[in-house]
Amino acid sequence: MNNSEKPTLEKKFKGSIIAVSIIIPVAVAILFSVKLKDLGFHVEPLSFLPPIYAAINGITAILLILAVMAIKKGNRKSHEKLMTMAIGCSVVFLVMYVAYHMTAGDTKFGDLNGDGILDASEKAQAGAIRFVYYFILITHILLSIIIIPMVLFSYVRALANEFDRHKKLAKITFPIWLYVAVTGVIVYLMIAPYYVK
Repeated sequence: MNNSEKPTLEKKFKGSIIAVSIIIPVAVAILFSVKLKDLGFHVEPLSFLPPIYAAINGITAILLILAVMAIKKGNRKSHEKLMTMAIGCSVVFLVMYVAYHMTAGDTKFGDLNGDGILDASEKAQAGAIRFVYYFILITHILLSIIIIPMVLFSYVRALANEFDRHKKLAKITFPIWLYVAVTGVIVYLMIAPYYVK
């Protein structure tokens, strides 16, 4: 029987998936704090990127929904292509996100004058929506870290033709990944008015 062989692919990639799942968030955190101008590079802020990577998040959400619709109709090939595209979009998003933050200053929600300081009047003007923004942002970030191994293990299980195990994990992975993609768009729309022009 092939049952003894089936877990082999997942076991083979388990160490790599765990390593990648740790390396990506750590690398992003480190690169996020590195500003190229502080290293002596004269680079203009890539201020055109946020709407692009927000749109990529939106596209990812659409791809995920289409992929689920495809598999429910029994179209495995289409599902596989759509999921591969969704993973590709997530990688492109990540590269653009890091590139933007390495070239641009930090943007504070509610900072109307763009001076990097949130004074009392700006806090009052932003009101309670600041807490909504930070809740969405924090859950978006935490779940984007959690989703990495879930997506990779789901993908490997599908490659190994372990469709029962794939489906079981994908049922948890899908809503979390969809939440991350959709909240990526929401976070952008909420912070966009405060980007320094």
